[in-house]
Amino acid sequence: MMLRSIKSLTASSSSHILRRGYASEAVPDRKVAVLGAAGGIGQPLALLMKLNPLVSSLALYDIANTPGVAADISHINTRSEVYGYSGEAELGKALEGADVVIIPAGVPRKPGMTRDDLFNINAGIVKGLCEAIAKHCPQALVNMISNPVNSTVPIAAEIFKKAGTYDPKKVVWCDNPRCC
Repeated sequence: MMLRSIKSLTASSSSHILRRGYASEAVPDRKVAVLGAAGGIGQPLALLMKLNPLVSSLALYDIANTPGVAADISHINTRSEVYGYSGEAELGKALEGADVVIIPAGVPRKPGMTRDDLFNINAGIVKGLCEAIAKHCPQALVNMISNPVNSTVPIAAEIFKKAGTYDPKKVVWCDNPRCC
């Protein structure tokens, strides 16, 4: 009877361990690309991604200054390797093989700027980035942060539909600063 209780205790504690998600296997490799990594949102976001233990490769892209941001962030001692890409010519390399793409790219709304002004600038930026995503990493989960989000997400969806890569479960966004 005592032996049976010990076996039952051992079995229940080991199933508890399995249920908690402990494993002997390594964490799979995941590449995250941040498009707009040199901006005011992109830099702290890149830092958070560098600190995430699920990220093994971090590709930082922007039109300028990205190699400096990548160099700064690469000094943090985590498992992820950081690569900086600048300019349109390097966008494809930044996206190649990405599992997750986060887009904080675009300009912030300035005093006196209307939502239409903001849309006219950021819509073109998002369009170009989403066309590149559809070409270089069509299976990636895309997180849209570029404002106005209620307008840039439909643009992204239409570009992915046109390219034949649209999956509504893989296009996400944050429209409330408290949820990010």
